[in-house]
Amino acid sequence: MPTVLLSVVIITYNEERNIGRCLDAVRAIADDIVVVDSFSTDATVAICQEHGVRVVQHAFEGYVQQKNFATAQAYHDYVLQLDADEVLTDELRQSIQAAKQNWQGGGYTLARLTNYCGSWVRHGGWYPDRKLRLYDRRRGQWEGLLLHERYELQPGQPAPLPLTGDALHYSYDSVEQHVSQLNRFTSIAADELWLRGRRRVSWFHLLLKPWWKFTHGYFLRLGFLDGFAGLSIAVISAWGVFLKFAKLKTKEAA
Repeated sequence: MPTVLLSVVIITYNEERNIGRCLDAVRAIADDIVVVDSFSTDATVAICQEHGVRVVQHAFEGYVQQKNFATAQAYHDYVLQLDADEVLTDELRQSIQAAKQNWQGGGYTLARLTNYCGSWVRHGGWYPDRKLRLYDRRRGQWEGLLLHERYELQPGQPAPLPLTGDALHYSYDSVEQHVSQLNRFTSIAADELWLRGRRRVSWFHLLLKPWWKFTHGYFLRLGFLDGFAGLSIAVISAWGVFLKFAKLKTKEAA
């Protein structure tokens, strides 16, 4: 099989802090780069234009819809989907280049190494956090409801293969930023549970599930080895479980 042509697709909204380094890291492997922007109010679009990449403006309708739309804008069928806060390492770029030269199956997964408040997190279930991000768009699509979107290959397709190397994920610069996003995401998660037909919330959901989230991440998945970052992630994640079910319970009461 000849070397495939690769499109890199990225969705953005107010990503001026991240988008430049993301674009710099993919230029060597990309035959086409398209950014689908949800009408950012900062310098995101200007930075993209300075880098000479295509920008398509499209109102945000949900993560699944936006990523399927972005995939459809690619010039080529072979697509690498990235978030603006992700940066490819040299090893991962080499692995992607090798996949381009000898493509096999429907897609490839990549590992994400997350930076949390300046620290790299390798425990607590946050690493390697493999995602199917390099794919042949003719063999699958993005699926999900409101959160936790994922790329799904069609039935009968070969299992995705792992790429070597990491995508560096620059997640939160501060605990305040983490808590702020947690509040937004738990509202969306509660809405998703409601749409899926979940109507009852018990004390098990409000007390035991948060406790288990903390225990599983901090102790069983060795989050304590990541120091303050591991503790902060475990506590805030447990709080997020409580918030999700507490918000769902207010829907039940209404």
